[in-house]
Amino acid sequence: MIHVIAVISAKPGMRESVLREMHANVPNVLAEDGCIEYGPVVDAEDVGPFQTKLGPDTFMVVEKWASLEALRAHAAAPHMQAYGARTKDMLASRVIHVLSPHGA
Repeated sequence: MIHVIAVISAKPGMRESVLREMHANVPNVLAEDGCIEYGPVVDAEDVGPFQTKLGPDTFMVVEKWASLEALRAHAAAPHMQAYGARTKDMLASRVIHVLSPHGA
C-alpha cells in the first residue's frame, strides 16, 4: 500500500475556492482503480497547545493507494489534469509526500 500526504497552500484568501474544486473532484478519484482513501483535511478546532496548525491558507490531502501503479495512473488521470488546470493560479505551493508503511 502507498500513502500520500499532499500539503497544499493556496494564495491568501483562496483556500475555500480550491477546496470547492477539490470536493467536486473527490468522487472521480474515489472511483479510480486502487484508490483506498482520498480526502482533504484542515486544522481541527480547539485542540490545544500541542497542535501545530497548518493555518488559514493550507490544507492536506490524505490518500491511500493499493499500489504505486494506481497512484501513477491517478496523477495522469484526465480529471486530475483538469483539476490542476482549474486550481493552478490559486495555489502558492504544493508538496507531495509519497510514503510506504514501515514494517515492525
